[in-house]
Amino acid sequence: MRLLVVEDDKDLNRQIVTALAQAGYAVDRAFDGEEGWFLGDTEPYDAVVLDLGLPKKDGISILGEWRRAGRSMPVLILTARDRWSDKVQGFDAGADDYVAKPFHIEEILARLRALLRRAAGRATSEFTCGPVLLDARAGQVSVDGNPVRLTSHEYRLLAYLMHNAGKIVSRSEIVEHLYEQDFDRDSNTVEVFVGRLRKKLGVDVIKTMRGLGYLLAAPEAAEAQGKPPRAGTSVTR
Repeated sequence: MRLLVVEDDKDLNRQIVTALAQAGYAVDRAFDGEEGWFLGDTEPYDAVVLDLGLPKKDGISILGEWRRAGRSMPVLILTARDRWSDKVQGFDAGADDYVAKPFHIEEILARLRALLRRAAGRATSEFTCGPVLLDARAGQVSVDGNPVRLTSHEYRLLAYLMHNAGKIVSRSEIVEHLYEQDFDRDSNTVEVFVGRLRKKLGVDVIKTMRGLGYLLAAPEAAEAQGKPPRAGTSVTR
């Protein structure tokens, strides 16, 4: 999953980005409102951490412009503890949640997990597909109860597929959501990571949909989606 952190305090920005990266997310950062607005307006982030008191362009204005432009990614706003009016303005502008400063980094992580779950229509931090279980809170993966060790990129790939289970996702979509802005985005690397992930999981839950991308589904469901319709079955588009 790919996130954006917009915070002008360099130390705080670094702390948040480091914690998110260690939790398995791909993270871009911005230190002022203009850069933050531009990135959020042009890149497909899965969630954004947005400070309201930013130089060049304030967070409320940024959020309002994103929403008016149809940007629907979840946004977690950061605000001073005593500025309750900022919270009200933030929610009215389209924020999904807020954290008051000062805060513990663990709270940021927990609230972002909750926002990403809601966006995926999930109620818990655990994602399952057949025998595969991904615990987003603990950052752990298991198959039939046996732990599986993944690299950060393999974990990101599986987490993104889990959040989009049952949907076909293209290579370009995976690249956009898995890698930071300055990463060398070669779509061929997706095939490499998919191959490694399949080998480590040892179960057929990632199906290649020729010309379209990849589908994560339990073996029976993936097999059913990959079959052509039976004779006499109508197909709607």
